[in-house]
Amino acid sequence: MKLRKHKFAVNLDDTVAQRRRYDVDWLRTLALTLLIIYHVVLCFQPWAVHIGFPQNNSALEGIWPFMAALNIWRIPILFLISGMGVCFAMERRDWKQLLKDRTKRILVPYLFGIVVLQSIVTIALPYLGWQAEYIITFGHLWFLLNIFLYFSWLIGIMIYLQNNPGNGFFRFLSKLMQWPLGLFLFALPLMLEAWLVNPQYFSSYVDSLHGWVMGLICFFLGFIFVSLRHVFWPAVVKIRWLALVLAFSLYLVRLLVFELVTPFNWLTAFESMSWMLAVFGFSSLYLNKPSQSLSYLSKAVYPVYIVHLPVQFIMAYFLFPLPLAAVLKLTLLLASTFGISFLLYELVLRRLKYIRPLFGMKLNQG
Repeated sequence: MKLRKHKFAVNLDDTVAQRRRYDVDWLRTLALTLLIIYHVVLCFQPWAVHIGFPQNNSALEGIWPFMAALNIWRIPILFLISGMGVCFAMERRDWKQLLKDRTKRILVPYLFGIVVLQSIVTIALPYLGWQAEYIITFGHLWFLLNIFLYFSWLIGIMIYLQNNPGNGFFRFLSKLMQWPLGLFLFALPLMLEAWLVNPQYFSSYVDSLHGWVMGLICFFLGFIFVSLRHVFWPAVVKIRWLALVLAFSLYLVRLLVFELVTPFNWLTAFESMSWMLAVFGFSSLYLNKPSQSLSYLSKAVYPVYIVHLPVQFIMAYFLFPLPLAAVLKLTLLLASTFGISFLLYELVLRRLKYIRPLFGMKLNQG
């Protein structure tokens, strides 16, 4: 099977089809950055220990409502962006090249982190005097396996759609996107999944049927959005304010009426999609341009994300016993987690050529 250039998009808007989407690069970078911040904030919640995170003695529960606004779309948008990335890559590679690239970039770091690094830290830290109730895991890489499997499951369908861009499915979805409120209808699969599966919490993504199905839907939607980019990007820019108002309004209902634990997961799914549409709309306007910062950060953020959780746990081990205010500990933990992780990337990971693939980098990455 060979991949052909997406003629449907190119014929309608050749410039849009071929131009790199810097906003998608930014969103991938920002999404992983927000995940790191989210993981640090978890350590200051009164239930952190129950999910395997180090827990500070003094909680900062006032921060959680802000995290709750992020919680319902932080993972879905990663799957959306991953589907978008596959669509872009399919225009430059055949399926064999693509499978090889996804294996190197996704499966190798996942297996290395889960099997090798996990074993090393489990053995080494107690030997070095580690006396914490929590253990360091590489469970924060769980979504990499999901993405690789989604790609493997859907590659045949995606190849067919790419090679037949004038298919009826794409024509129907293209017309749907051109309707003023059409993009909101793409929330329906997520709403149906949330209603049928009905998880206890919409944000329970890890090792759950809800997480698997929701991720698969978002991954495929990302592929569709980029496949129909000549319609999607103008449409999402037009509805950005409406999407933001809807998302924030539904969040306020979730916060003030249900105290963040709503029984209506299908409504939370609609809120999640509204947040993502708003993010894509505003980023398309303001982030779709190259910059030196993006050039560096887009390469650094993936390996930084891979190493950040062990760094965070180790720093928490030393910081939390100190007689400092919780806010100061949060600040120090954020600064040290990002600072040490970037130092590891800059001084070790990017400079040792043959370990780069273990952290999701190319051998020739600068």
